[in-house]
Amino acid sequence: MSSVLRDAPFSVLDRSRTREGEDAPTALRETVAFAREAEALGYRRFWVSEHHGVPGVAGSAPTVLAAALAAATSRIRVGTGGVMLPNHRPLVVAEQFGVLESLYPGRIDMGLGRSVGFTDGVRKALGRGKEAADEFGDQLTELLGWFSGTQRAHPGVHAWPAEGLRPAPFLLAVGSGADLAAAHGLPLVIGGVRGEEAVLRAIDGYRASFRPSPWAAAPYVVLSGTVAVAADPDSARRLLVPEAWSAAWSRTHGVFPALSSYGSVMARGMSARERERFDEAMTGHVHGAPEDVAKTLESLLVRSAADEFLVTTSTYDRAALLESYRLLAALVR
Repeated sequence: MSSVLRDAPFSVLDRSRTREGEDAPTALRETVAFAREAEALGYRRFWVSEHHGVPGVAGSAPTVLAAALAAATSRIRVGTGGVMLPNHRPLVVAEQFGVLESLYPGRIDMGLGRSVGFTDGVRKALGRGKEAADEFGDQLTELLGWFSGTQRAHPGVHAWPAEGLRPAPFLLAVGSGADLAAAHGLPLVIGGVRGEEAVLRAIDGYRASFRPSPWAAAPYVVLSGTVAVAADPDSARRLLVPEAWSAAWSRTHGVFPALSSYGSVMARGMSARERERFDEAMTGHVHGAPEDVAKTLESLLVRSAADEFLVTTSTYDRAALLESYRLLAALVR
């Protein structure tokens, strides 16, 4: 086994994806069970995401779900990948993570992103427009200030029990996210497979302009991406099909649906536009037999000098998905 793979921690991001014929409570319970498996396999972190009004995703309240994950596990770090800060008041986010860190000290990660709602209707329901993303930098400054007791936006107000606590913050890079992470001295999470050259440039810029902070003394880069491992390349590719079709459908019909089985997807008669989107969604992932995946991951980690890899794989077959994570854990353990 390569020392590069052995030395780099691997972590998990799960979006609580629903499957056709399955309800949201089942998907959420499966996420909790998955976290236990990830802990047993030796993954460093288990994160959950924030999506609103998306039929195919049950994870709408990541801090609530993170509490359930922490209660169901004992060692693995748990957190968010991420809380979309433009959807919330920074004080409330600070209080939520303050409670989590108080209950599970030293195990909570505060992953933060700048995306707003998926559709106009969702954004209206949240009371936030697209322009809310432009306030992300100021919101981030305020949020971190609630923990340090240095926020100036609301004099005389304190965030209890957050003030003085240190859940580990991470910034999910979207647009100018890498620059913000560097300016605030925060660890960076960035997609590391698609658009690799652009990603490498963003990482170089982040490291060059990083300012040490109470949160991180040095740059820390987490690459994220889909990794599908199976006994042979064709079986690994099959794992990608359900999520790719879900993404293609969302881009052509405006709705992100529950995952369909491989057989169901391949039996569909796709329109030319759907086929184009599907083919696009099938590209840019790490997949294959174990030895091939190991070589690809090693190359990515060497080129980027990343400190960690966050795996974001989803598929319809839960047993095959767990086997993929088991095979990956055996490669990097």
